[in-house]
Amino acid sequence: MKPIARRGLGLLLIVCCGLLWTLSVSMARHLRRTRTCQGKGSLEVIVTDSLERRFVTREDIESWLDKEYRAYAGLPLDSVDLDRIEKIICGHSAVRECESWLTDDGILHVSLSQRQPVVRFQDGQNGYYSDQEGFLFPLQSRGSVQVPVVDGALPLTVPRGFKGTVTDEEQQAWLARILNLVNYMEGTVWQQNISQIHVNKDGDLVLYPREGKERFLFGSPTQVEAKFALMEAYYESVAPSKDPGWYSLVDVRHRKQLVCRK
Repeated sequence: MKPIARRGLGLLLIVCCGLLWTLSVSMARHLRRTRTCQGKGSLEVIVTDSLERRFVTREDIESWLDKEYRAYAGLPLDSVDLDRIEKIICGHSAVRECESWLTDDGILHVSLSQRQPVVRFQDGQNGYYSDQEGFLFPLQSRGSVQVPVVDGALPLTVPRGFKGTVTDEEQQAWLARILNLVNYMEGTVWQQNISQIHVNKDGDLVLYPREGKERFLFGSPTQVEAKFALMEAYYESVAPSKDPGWYSLVDVRHRKQLVCRK
């Protein structure tokens, strides 16, 4: 075959492929204009981390869309605003990320991940979580999570129902130090042994073990590793030499020094 003929055949093939692609796109658009969304009865929801926590259920998604999007059932597929659906779902505090899409059979699919709390704060009747990034969000009506609890004179200004990050620099710094403390405890014996972290009126942390009478005066959430090393030294060297409950307060605020009080 001559070079000119080969080039002509190649050009013809390119044109044919382009026409076929244009035709397929046109047909797909036509189908999306004529096919409609089936609505909540066929809603498919995937919560990617549902085995770890159950803050959000399929029923929640249905309820949110009913109240905030309303009539999406029966709309042509190309008229369903997926961006709006994602904004509605992600607007709820327990949702971290969300993606939605429609298939040609008219089924709306939603995939989402939930926020992972690492610490719970209790300020009187106002309780809220923080995730690893310092995003605060209210306690949920279902799916409570076992995480360290910090209560007392919290140096945080968080109104009931708040979700987001604190803007005050001092509060941000304190929260970051608390998260560092919680991170240090995670996966260690302290995660299981410390049941409560209390902030007293002077701003010092007091750690309460699950067992024993002792309370540990921790001070500020700084020099975390050194202070836990002192707590470990107490359990290994001091506590075995005394009767259970002999000491009620163990002060680990001072560098390389244990101060035990009855």
